[in-house]
Amino acid sequence: MFTGIVEEVGTVRQIRRGRVSAVLTIEATRILEDIHIGDSICVNGVCLTVVTFDQSGFSADVMHETLDRSSLASLAPGAHVNLERAMAADGRFGGHIVAGHIDGTARILAVEKDDNAIRYTFSAEEALLRYIVDKGSVAIDGISLTVVYAKPDRFQVSVIPHTASVTVLGEKRAGDVVNVENDIIGKYVERLMNGAPAAGAQSNITRAFLTEHGYG
Repeated sequence: MFTGIVEEVGTVRQIRRGRVSAVLTIEATRILEDIHIGDSICVNGVCLTVVTFDQSGFSADVMHETLDRSSLASLAPGAHVNLERAMAADGRFGGHIVAGHIDGTARILAVEKDDNAIRYTFSAEEALLRYIVDKGSVAIDGISLTVVYAKPDRFQVSVIPHTASVTVLGEKRAGDVVNVENDIIGKYVERLMNGAPAAGAQSNITRAFLTEHGYG
């Protein structure tokens, strides 16, 4: 599990492509201070497993499903990527629950200055937008961000200069594609509301109950 607070920006050193898979080698510094084979690293929002590492970087396998669903397939040597190690049990939870399991991609429609903030507007498919709500949380390339507004065909986030400067978001322009992970809580609530309960199980949670308690 991750928090969406990016620890550093790494650089893609090499991409070894298979028929429908790839191995990424990424140069890094800070995350190498405590890294082991089998560790989970969030790379532009995608949870990858460390298979090898040295003093200057690490390598991770990327399977077919991940390449199909994320923007990792478009990376090239020299590209910058957001990096975050898995959340430590004794660490601060600065963002929101990020699983590193990408739901899909969105395309940047506009990047606009707003005094000391930068507003990013994205277009996305309805399957993603249904879980994005005003003032809710969303992970963009692994960055925990707050939604300014959500409309039927687009959504917008606003970031402070610090976030833009210490992540790859500051390099993004209109037309670029980013990875999106929706708030996992919303997906579980929908599943529980629409799915049949286990045999013998009873639940008092209804749509009316959630609305009454501020979740409508």
